[in-house]
Amino acid sequence: MDKNNPISPAPQLKNLEKDDEVDLMGLALTLWGSRKTLIISITIGAILGLFFAFSAQRIYTVTTVMVPQMSSSDKSQLGGLAALAGISIGMSQNTDMSPLVYPKIVNSVPFKLELMNTPINFSTVNHPVSLYEYFTKYSKPTLLGTIKKYTVGLPMLILKSIRKKPNEISVPSGKSNLPIHLTRMQFEIKELLDDMIGLDADKKEGILTLTVQMTEPLATAQLAKKAQELLQRDITNFKIEKTRADLNFIQGRFNVAKADFENVQVDLASVTDRNRDLTSGLSTVQRDRVQTRYTIAYSVYQDLAKQLEQAKIQVKKETPMFTVVEPVTIPSESTKPNRPLILIIWMFLGGMVGVGLIYGKSSYKNFKQKWHENSTSSN
Repeated sequence: MDKNNPISPAPQLKNLEKDDEVDLMGLALTLWGSRKTLIISITIGAILGLFFAFSAQRIYTVTTVMVPQMSSSDKSQLGGLAALAGISIGMSQNTDMSPLVYPKIVNSVPFKLELMNTPINFSTVNHPVSLYEYFTKYSKPTLLGTIKKYTVGLPMLILKSIRKKPNEISVPSGKSNLPIHLTRMQFEIKELLDDMIGLDADKKEGILTLTVQMTEPLATAQLAKKAQELLQRDITNFKIEKTRADLNFIQGRFNVAKADFENVQVDLASVTDRNRDLTSGLSTVQRDRVQTRYTIAYSVYQDLAKQLEQAKIQVKKETPMFTVVEPVTIPSESTKPNRPLILIIWMFLGGMVGVGLIYGKSSYKNFKQKWHENSTSSN
């Protein structure tokens, strides 16, 4: 070999490209030669795809968009109104909730319990029934659900049958201070509702998007409407809970102070009438004592009246209003299943299985031939 003229790697690259071209050509010829197997595999995949596409339940989706807003947009307006009434607003409370809390409200157990007890119209029942009653009495498993239960879900089904069923906890009736206890059926329905209902909270814009999915259009819209109402109610209660508690406390104190003031007012009038024509020292002392009680009672009553008005304004100020950007509507078309996509996926899977069978068979033949050649040469 001449060091000044080394061999160019071009011929080697050409050989590699030629080998790759030969390999690709060989693979294509192998597929073409076994095209019948490939066609059968794709056809079987198409048949399975059509079966699953048309056996799957239709799913309807309802989406409602709302924005929580304060009922009073300007604190200075409330201050001006309060000033006209002779009230000075001194409260400065931050009762804003993070939008990240709203999905936790939707996923809470009390929220789901109230939803599952909501009467809803289903096409298979001639009168409104609750979700709990529907899923325990009227709902029937679908064909795909049954197939999935006894194929993919068979291991879990066997484990459930082997495991000892837990004993139901007996909860005393009439007790309001006990923790919430869900029965096994309530827990299963709650898990179903977890899949049906979702809430997306936009932290920047403050937009709430509530999405509900079910198998019937009217029932889906009714469930979405009820979920929207419950969410608005719970958000309102959470936001004004502290202020409403202050209002209730001041209202109670105001009622007591008002009763005391009215009693002292009657006592003062009675003492004044009795001692109208008397000028003795004792009558003067009695009248002065009642007058002092009257002055104190009136001062307390007047101060609590101002605080009561202030608390009412604060509750009104912190009560959120909800602007519904997109209301709940009954869907006219289902959103799931995507039948063309299911068919394409199954045809693709059938094609992949067919390619695997063809090359697996070819590789097995080559392996068997080489094994036979090696066995013959060794002998």
